[in-house]
Amino acid sequence: MNVLRTITSNHIINVAAISWFTAQILKLLLVFWLTRKVDWGRLTGSGGMPSSHAALVCAMVVTIARKLGFASPLFGLAFCFAIVVLYDAMGVRRAAGEQAKVLNKMIFDFPFFTQTRKGAPQGQSLQQGEEDQEATLIPEQLKELLGHTPFEVLGGCVVGILIGVLMPMSLGQ
Repeated sequence: MNVLRTITSNHIINVAAISWFTAQILKLLLVFWLTRKVDWGRLTGSGGMPSSHAALVCAMVVTIARKLGFASPLFGLAFCFAIVVLYDAMGVRRAAGEQAKVLNKMIFDFPFFTQTRKGAPQGQSLQQGEEDQEATLIPEQLKELLGHTPFEVLGGCVVGILIGVLMPMSLGQ
């Protein structure tokens, strides 16, 4: 319990966690507003508006700047870390989500990818007129909502910066 108390007494971690949670709640509310359906997966899922990753790292950077100053080596480290996270959210993870969309379409729209012949390597298509002697393979759909658009990242940055600026500074760590 001492470790948990130490972690929760860290102001920087607290502000970052509040920013992440706020962004996740905003995602849930935004999806509800647009669809009139509650999607509880938005509370823990990645992707969507606003980016909770962006909110977390921006709140962390702002809180470190407020607590230790812009000249602090820790601020420099946090700033560089935030740039990597933001770039990753818009670049690598978004590209992976776009690739998942294409793969899901291929897998679920074209029987070539889901039917197999008994004794044939998995994925080999059936010849015309040949019957499927084995049950159809039903693969799991790949997760498509992984990364963010630049607008979603900007939304997360705004949430994180606002919370980092507006949260009162603690007297402890």
